[in-house]
Amino acid sequence: MDKNTVTGLLLITAIIIGFTLYNRPNREQMEAQQRMRDSIAMVEAERAQPEAQQNGVDAQTDTALAGTGNAVADFFSAGAPSPADTTIVSTPEQSVDSITFGTQPTVPAQEETVVLENEKIRILLSTRGGSIQSVQLKEYLRHTGENLQLFDGRDEARFNLSLFNRNSVHLTTEDQIFTPVPGADGHSVIMRLQHAPGQYIDFVYTLPADEYMMDFDVRLAGMKNGLHPESLTNFRMNWEQKIRQQEKGRTFENRFTRILYKYDKQDVQKMSESKNDRKELSEPLKWFSFKDQYFTSVVIGKQPFTNTILSSEVLNDPDYTKYYRAEGWVPVMVSPDSDLVSAGFNYYFGPVHYNTLKAYDKDVADSADKLQLEENVYLGYRWLSWVNKWFVIPVFNFFLSLNWGMGLIILILTLMVKLITLPLTYKSFMSSAKMRVLRPQIQELEKKYPGNEQDMMMKRQQATMELYNKAGVNPMSGCLPMLIQMPVLLALFFFFPAAIELRQQGFLWADDLSTYDSIISWSGNIPLVTRFLGNHISLFCLLMTVVNVFYTKYNMSMTDTGSQAMPGMKYMPVFMSVFMFFFLNTYPAGLNYYYFLSTLITIALTLGMKQVIDENKILAQLEANKKKPKKKSGFMARLEEAQKMQEKMAREKAKENAKRNTRR
Repeated sequence: MDKNTVTGLLLITAIIIGFTLYNRPNREQMEAQQRMRDSIAMVEAERAQPEAQQNGVDAQTDTALAGTGNAVADFFSAGAPSPADTTIVSTPEQSVDSITFGTQPTVPAQEETVVLENEKIRILLSTRGGSIQSVQLKEYLRHTGENLQLFDGRDEARFNLSLFNRNSVHLTTEDQIFTPVPGADGHSVIMRLQHAPGQYIDFVYTLPADEYMMDFDVRLAGMKNGLHPESLTNFRMNWEQKIRQQEKGRTFENRFTRILYKYDKQDVQKMSESKNDRKELSEPLKWFSFKDQYFTSVVIGKQPFTNTILSSEVLNDPDYTKYYRAEGWVPVMVSPDSDLVSAGFNYYFGPVHYNTLKAYDKDVADSADKLQLEENVYLGYRWLSWVNKWFVIPVFNFFLSLNWGMGLIILILTLMVKLITLPLTYKSFMSSAKMRVLRPQIQELEKKYPGNEQDMMMKRQQATMELYNKAGVNPMSGCLPMLIQMPVLLALFFFFPAAIELRQQGFLWADDLSTYDSIISWSGNIPLVTRFLGNHISLFCLLMTVVNVFYTKYNMSMTDTGSQAMPGMKYMPVFMSVFMFFFLNTYPAGLNYYYFLSTLITIALTLGMKQVIDENKILAQLEANKKKPKKKSGFMARLEEAQKMQEKMAREKAKENAKRNTRR
């Protein structure tokens, strides 16, 4: 082995070692990765253990009380306060000094529930686990007319906090029996798991008046020196929830049912709504949301969550659409002045309503600190959603404030959109009119250069472009106005399915504009039909399709320039109009009503402009343009140049083919 080879190998080895050392994770990253691995291992171990079958309320209570007496004692034994240390810790946020406990707190004889409610929301807290048992939104109903509950019972939602003492004794709060302590202000409840007067765990729930946002604090007293170092840094939290089917159209509702989450000081991300999904997130997470079409449960960290695992499962269940699970570490605050360890976050249980969610950032100056909860409302692609945020929603809310009917509001909104886009519509109509009055001359060119041979087609196209150039007509000028209108039209396509204001608002025969209005429905599966239409036919969608087909055929006759087209292409617009019926049949009646109105107004405008505009004057102006010296526009010049290049290539190809035939 020569000297150069040895030197090269040494350099390669040095580079590999240096690169490895440079990319080696630091201590904090290694600890975070270890916590993630430990969390996953513990979760998998818990899942592997089969749940004990319980035979009634008495058996549940006996098990819970036994757990309280044993697991709690084992956990708190590492904290072992001195007899003198019996002062109950209190904080300014929630004073509990007035509450008197004996040496051993009075544990409920069986599982009980405590009501915490305001004008908007009713929450039941269970003494078993000290957790939220059910949430009812008072202002809303299910599509069946029943009270709208996000969840009800442990079968639908579960909360668990895992703690470890310095002896590695594990305490899970889910099956412990807590003691309820109602707050003096009527807006708060403490769920307390107490071992001794100076040792307890408090779950503090505070629900302000007229709010969907509830504050939740965890306070652990008497264990500051008895907790495992990991539990002095983070508590492990688990939150599970089955998502109920709240709306009539399950298939459509599923499209908007998903988990969303926001990285700390970053943008909001989405998980898949159509298939099972799982995310292991090592970066700090500000909040995560368990969302259906119009309602959501959001868990917002007072300090960002770390090492969070989010999972979503699509359910084949007539009552539920998805199953969500979140596991993460909640950062802990250790009080330097008392024996108190605390953590906390906020719950939002409420509607997916843009202004309601956006209001939580009203007093936040730094954009990086904004919660951006309004991103739960899907208003279209990022480059498109600004139309809804800055135009559609403010106008829509203004008319709502006047207490007008929803059918009238959609009509006025449609008229406003048509009025704003009227100049573009007029320009597009004028472009079509110019092309239409030149139709006889185009037909003459068709006769002069007949056939579909490539040479004839190119000559015909070149002559047509020359005619347009002399007359001062740009064949693409009618397309540009339509493209400019597209952001508004697409924005409204995304707005109507996301507008909770339409929910259970009736108009004419439609009793709920947020879902389909079925004039005909059936049960069972009809091959192909059920796949594309569902089990119903929407009347507004059917009317929209009929009107759209009529307008499409009329518009085709109006814009026919006489030029030859590919066989079958002239039927494509009609086919697309019919296709939209299959596509929109499951969409909200409010959206199809808007399209129906929009098409009717377009027809009226087209007929009106046809009556007002004199096509003879347009033709006279175009003939006058032919006599003027005409400078070619950049577009026309490029188009003619492209045609010449294409013609040249065709001639060269024809020559090559002729040579090949001669050789043969």
